[in-house]
Amino acid sequence: MLVDFNSLPEESRVWIYQANRSLSEQELEEIQSKLNVFIENWTAHGSDLQAGYTIKYKRFIIIGLNQNLNNATGCSIDSSVHFIQQLEKDYNIDLMDKMNVSYKQGDYVAYKTLIDFKKMAKDKAVSKNTIVFNNLVSNIAEFNENWEVPASESWHSRFLK
Repeated sequence: MLVDFNSLPEESRVWIYQANRSLSEQELEEIQSKLNVFIENWTAHGSDLQAGYTIKYKRFIIIGLNQNLNNATGCSIDSSVHFIQQLEKDYNIDLMDKMNVSYKQGDYVAYKTLIDFKKMAKDKAVSKNTIVFNNLVSNIAEFNENWEVPASESWHSRFLK
């Protein structure tokens, strides 16, 4: 059951998928349409899942699930992963690689491999004040508070001396 992402309770589970490039307006429209269909039909052992999504910065797909009604099961999580993998194929994008870092450079969102980000930190091209995206947050409350933070407040801080 598709609901507005902003209406989901704060304890709702989130999954964040970051694209390795910005999505075009046409791609965003198509992906939103596909997300609407997928989430409207997403179930766990035949029971509807109350979920919503948002897309941020033309790059991040965030899916939220209200687990107060029904929990995701192995099968329902597998189906969401297959859906995301199909988006990767359809749009020639990478959404599943967790070894990449997105961060802000002014109004622009940059995307680097973790190795490149470490090198940039060593070369002082990024600092503890660089705004990074902590895609490891697990629920909407954490997403709202700790997703877009200075590197010093995220797991990225280990690379900044």
